[in-house]
Amino acid sequence: MATQTQHENELILEIASLSKRFGENTVFSDVSLRVHQGEVCSIIGPSGAGKSTFLRCINLLEQPDSGNMWIAGQYIEAGRRISGSDMVQLRRNVGMVFQTFNLFPNMSVLENIVFPEQKVLARSAADSKEVAMDLLNKVGLANRANARPTQLSGGQQQRVAIARALALEPKIMLFDEPTSALDPEVGLDILNVMQDVASSGMTMLVVTHEMRFAREIGDHLVVMAEGSILEEGNPDAVMSNPQQERTKRFLKAVIDR
Repeated sequence: MATQTQHENELILEIASLSKRFGENTVFSDVSLRVHQGEVCSIIGPSGAGKSTFLRCINLLEQPDSGNMWIAGQYIEAGRRISGSDMVQLRRNVGMVFQTFNLFPNMSVLENIVFPEQKVLARSAADSKEVAMDLLNKVGLANRANARPTQLSGGQQQRVAIARALALEPKIMLFDEPTSALDPEVGLDILNVMQDVASSGMTMLVVTHEMRFAREIGDHLVVMAEGSILEEGNPDAVMSNPQQERTKRFLKAVIDR
């Protein structure tokens, strides 16, 4: 059971008995997870397993129905109201990159990154621009700073979305199938950017269908199906020798195709 005070020094995320329902439909139930600083935790599993909803509950884009979480120093209990200042802190601590890019179409690439910096962190215009340009340079898009999102390819928009999330200097990054809307070649480019982010020491939770990324880049693999965690552990160990029959069927379907 997660508590507010007793945690290992390197533990940055602890989730205890989290559940989420939509009406009569239970999306996931009694899910617990521990993630340490700097880990890349990949979450895989069949469609309908509750993976994306689970990720959205971590930063309260969806409200969990029961359970509790300890996220980078914040204790959150399902059903208990969170204050506005605590929500701002959560948004600062936990960045998210979605399947669709969610960029503001009426803003330039640069403005898409600068705006949340000023809104959430109260950075000056000059400092926000400096941070944004540095990140755009890192994702290879400094020369498109003045372009509108509609003038970019899908892969370029996703790189902007990653830069925007990183601009808030989060302690944890959530990625919800960031390559699912992209063709394979462009998706590989995004995975390379994500690998660079992981190499910087960022703690990452990645819902993904990219088994190579999960196996080679991830430190921790979680397999979800039917609203629960089937098994977890070292990615190579889980993929090479899954213990659950449902995991075996899923991995055979996605690896052998």
